[in-house]
Order: sequence, then structure tokens, then C-alpha cells
Amino acid sequence: MKLLTLIFALAVLPPESAPTVNWSISAGGLSEGMYELVFEGELAPGWHTYGTGSKWSGPVLSLDRLVDCEPEGGLYDLTEPIMENGEPVFYGKFRLGQALRVTGGNPSAGGSIGWTSCEGKRCHFPETRDFDLTLGPAPEAAAEGAPASSSESVPLLSLVLEAILWGLAMLLTPCVFPMVPMTVSFFLKSGGSPSAGRFKAFMYGLCIVLLYTVPIGLIILITRLAGGDAVTADIFNWLATHWLPNILFFVIFMLFAASFFGAFEITLPSSLVNRSDSNSDRGGLAGVFFMALTLVLVSFSCTGPIVGSVLIRSTRGEFWAPVVTMLAFSVAFALPFTLFALFPQLLKKLRSGSWLGSVKIVLGFVELALGFKFLSVADQTYHWGILDREVYLAIWITVFSLLGLYLLGKIRFKGDALPDKPLSVFRLGLVIAVFSFVVYMIPGMWGAPLKALSGYLPPLSTQDFVLGAAPAPAADADALPGDNQAANTVSLPFGLVAYTTVEDGLRASAESGRPLFVDITGHGCVNCREMEQRVWSDPEVLSLLRDRYVIVALYTDDKTRLPESSYLTVE
Repeated sequence: MKLLTLIFALAVLPPESAPTVNWSISAGGLSEGMYELVFEGELAPGWHTYGTGSKWSGPVLSLDRLVDCEPEGGLYDLTEPIMENGEPVFYGKFRLGQALRVTGGNPSAGGSIGWTSCEGKRCHFPETRDFDLTLGPAPEAAAEGAPASSSESVPLLSLVLEAILWGLAMLLTPCVFPMVPMTVSFFLKSGGSPSAGRFKAFMYGLCIVLLYTVPIGLIILITRLAGGDAVTADIFNWLATHWLPNILFFVIFMLFAASFFGAFEITLPSSLVNRSDSNSDRGGLAGVFFMALTLVLVSFSCTGPIVGSVLIRSTRGEFWAPVVTMLAFSVAFALPFTLFALFPQLLKKLRSGSWLGSVKIVLGFVELALGFKFLSVADQTYHWGILDREVYLAIWITVFSLLGLYLLGKIRFKGDALPDKPLSVFRLGLVIAVFSFVVYMIPGMWGAPLKALSGYLPPLSTQDFVLGAAPAPAADADALPGDNQAANTVSLPFGLVAYTTVEDGLRASAESGRPLFVDITGHGCVNCREMEQRVWSDPEVLSLLRDRYVIVALYTDDKTRLPESSYLTVE
């Protein structure tokens, strides 16, 4: 268990790929009544991208969220590209522009920019970056080179807020809350003036933040120095989709759940914890640091899985999102302990109660349910077929039903301190919420879309039985025109069928006269499942996809090895 805990500490790396271009997007006055969107990009070392004059791989700007303004012309190069083999190419930093004409009093611009980047003989495409800008009133004539007046809204805000909430919630976990009296006791024993006590309290909080944030920053820095963004992106992508890290995460979550249920106790090596605890008695700043280290180590068995989940989700954003999210989490986590250190006299009588044992059991059920997401990703990317949608739902329905029965007092665990007295109003509210969630999931066993859970569940196409769904051979035949005996196809939700290669899709498009709909997707892609269940399920959208388009589904995380004859090298 001690070795496993140390492995988990190294295993919570964020798993998503980093973009090859870091963008800074802003807007400034171009002329009277005109704005200019400025897209300033910085390529990862060794990578290049293409200018707007490229014949096949130039940047693509989508302005689908315009309010009180309209585009004037198309995207253009603000930086002069280098011509290589007749193609305009950018290295390092470059700038693109787009003119907008203001048509109303409260203009804003939103959309996405897409690009293709290459390094040597390999290319990443398409990559995209969303943006939203508030422009303000129509500008007067602006001097050339005037600074931008609007800047892009921060997409990490929701992740930071979530991390802050998790950091504050950690105080109520059974392995964190008992550290409160220990903190109060330590700072009550500290001598010195009030100003020295305040300084030590702030240093205590700073040490907690650094002990959580610096390791993540070092991991990212080392991988970047080893081979640039591409190395880090490959590591994150491997962590996101390969069976080994996903199975490791699954096993770790199961072991934590078993520990929370009382099967055994997961701790770091006692020598490490005892050494840091004994050093905390030295006083001074060294004692403050070792006190913070003791808190981080002792609380790890509760904060570890939560920190891992926050980091995994945070890497949907920018490359530096894991560090920012970890910083937000650690600041929120350290804040209560900093306050306890500042005002120990007010909290010296605070003690943990038996109710924390119940919190531990509830966390065990949550860990048990969430752990199956990692097994599902490995199952989907490698096509094992062991965790189809109805199997996944059956497990979740069982887990949360048992949680409801536990809260009702119908089942007990070793060392459980849940009171036998009548239900409190708070516990009744939890019971109602849990069983309502169970009732919501049950129709999913017969194919209900369950849109609120679409990001967590396996795709609907893995479900063996969908109530009321009849075979639709005519629709499938229409969607796959021409000679399809050798075509590579895949089943999608709602009876849709797609080609898995662009070549097959283009051939079918030419034969049928239908336009091509290219779905860039992934087996472990949460947002892809959200799109399918929330957008594709709309009858109008589904009718268009089935009857008007030829669909190509390109799975970026599929582990099926193609023959070398299918490889494409881009010079």
C-alpha cells in the first residue's frame, strides 16, 4: 500500500495533448467604425504552420458568435511569411488579422481559429482554439499600431472555480480535518511577538501551496526541456488514452474506495511521515515547513484522488492549465489552515467528530463510481467490449443505490459511526438526492440518452438494446452509397453509420452527391459524447445527418494499428 501510494503521487499527471501554437487573441480599433481582431501565435520549438495564402493548409477562422458586428473580408497575414516550396510558412511568433465592421451599440466577437502545424514529417491537424471578445462601442479612427482595446476572456475560469471549491471542501474530509487541532496546537506553542506569529502563519500557507504546485510545474518543465511541447503532448496523450495509465488509475480508485470502506488503511511510509513530524518541532521557518509537509503527507490519502481528478479535467485547456488549476486548489486548501494558524486561540477547542467516519464512507462510494470512467476509456480505445453502456449504468445504479441505503442506515461498515437516531433533515435531503439520481439513470438501461451524464457514459452505440429502436437498413444503405464491401465503417449513436477514412468518405460523397460531414472524435472524448447526446439527438439535426450527409468519423485515440501502406508522409 505504501508503494502504491507513492506510485499514485507520480501518476496524477494531466493527460491531454498541448496545442502546437499558444495564442494571444485581442482586438483594437482599425479605423472609424472598424475593429481588427489580432491573432498572435507562438509556435512550439521545431514546429511550423502556414499562412493565409496556403493552397491546402492555411488557417481557418470561424466567426459563429458575432453580435452587432460583421466580418469585412477574410483572414489575412500581419506577419510576412517565409515561402517554402511555394507555401507561406511561419516559424516562432507570427500574427494574423481579421477586420470587423461595427453594426450596433454592443458588439462582441466569438468563434474559433483552426490551423495545421508540422514538425519534420509529421503534422497535427486540425487544431482549434475558441475565443470570445467584448469589443465595446464603435471606435473612432485609431493610430497605426495602437494597442488592443479588448482582450480574450479567460477560458480557465470555470476550472479555477471548481478547483477552489474542491480545495475548500477538502477541509471536511476525515484525513484533513484532524490536522486542524494539530495546527492550532503547533502555533499555540510557537513563541515570539504577534508580528512574528503572523509571518509564520503566512509562511505556513505558502509552504502548503508550494508543496502542491511546484512538483506539477517541475514535471511539465522537465518534459518540455527534454523535447519541447511535442514530448509533453505525447506524454499527456499517452496518459489519456493508453490502457496502462487508465487501468492504473482504475485500480488506485478501487483501492482508495476499499480503504474508505474500512478494508485497510493507506498511508505513506511511516518513517517519512514521522521524520517530517519530528522536524516540525524544531521551531522557526524550518519547523513551519515541516509542519506544512506533515499536513500534505498525512492528508494525501484524501486529497490525492481529488487532485488527480482536477488535474485530469484541467488539461482540456491551455498547456499551463494544470499548474494554474493546482495553484488555485492549493491556495483554497491552504487558506483555512492559514487562518487557524493566525487565530489559534479561537480554535483551540475544535475537535473532529464521529460524523467524519460517515463522510469517509460516502467518499468511498463516490470513488468507486468515478473509478470506472478510467476503465471505460481503456475499454473504448482498445475495443475490449467489457464495459458497454448498460453494464456501466448497472454498476452506477447499484453503487448509488447502496449509498442511499447507507444514508438511510440500512447497511453498516467496519468502524462506522453513522448514528441510529432518526434521520436529520440534512441526511434526508442527501437520501432524496441520491435516490433521485438513481431513478434518473434507470431509463438509460433501455436507451434513454441521459444527457446530463453523456460525458461520463460510454457512447449509446455500445448499448445492446434500445427500447423502441427498430433496425433501419434503408438509412444505413443511403448513408453508405456505392461499393462499400471493402469500406471501413463504424456504428455511431442513433443508428448512424460513418466511414473511418477520408478516402472512403470522399468516394461516397462523389457517388451520392452529398456533402461530407467530418466528425473529429475520440473514444475517450468527454466533449464528443456531450455533442452526440445533446446536439445529434435533436430530431432535426439527426434527420440532416442521416439523410443529407456522408459521415466520416476520425477517432484520434483509436489504438488499431494500420498497415504501413496506409501511412501518409507530409514533406
